[in-house]
Amino acid sequence: MSGRLSHVFFSHFSPTSFVLETDAEMLGFLLGFLSQTHLCEAYVHFVGVHPDYRRLGLARRLYERFFAAAQMGSRDWARSITSPVNEASIAFHRRLGFQMLPGDAVIDGVPVWLDYAGEGGHRVMFRRSVRGPMSVPDAAEGLRRPAAPALTV
Repeated sequence: MSGRLSHVFFSHFSPTSFVLETDAEMLGFLLGFLSQTHLCEAYVHFVGVHPDYRRLGLARRLYERFFAAAQMGSRDWARSITSPVNEASIAFHRRLGFQMLPGDAVIDGVPVWLDYAGEGGHRVMFRRSVRGPMSVPDAAEGLRRPAAPALTV
């Protein structure tokens, strides 16, 4: 797990990126940041829990710490994405009070943004108030198609 974590998050986004560990091993992590573009939002980029330590509330604990950091950063909303085939992640985010936001398509009853992460990289987009679960009518407020990344050579 630790081989996939970029030091950039822990050096440049340390107020919103967290690790749970023992002296011997990493148990879980959350890499997030306060959006520089959308000043009312914070974004969870990557989260994971060691398979031997799942279902102990560690991911929830990491998210709760992130919500607190987002509030301290004067953010109102937390956003996250996952793959539409990751049913466990979708269920986890919904249990945390995240709402699935409308996308530009529906796959197996799940709203998705097609090609969000490149060709074939469909993603489910979530949003939740950092102060607690949001109501369903707020879910569509402020939606926008994510801009395609600009590539420069």
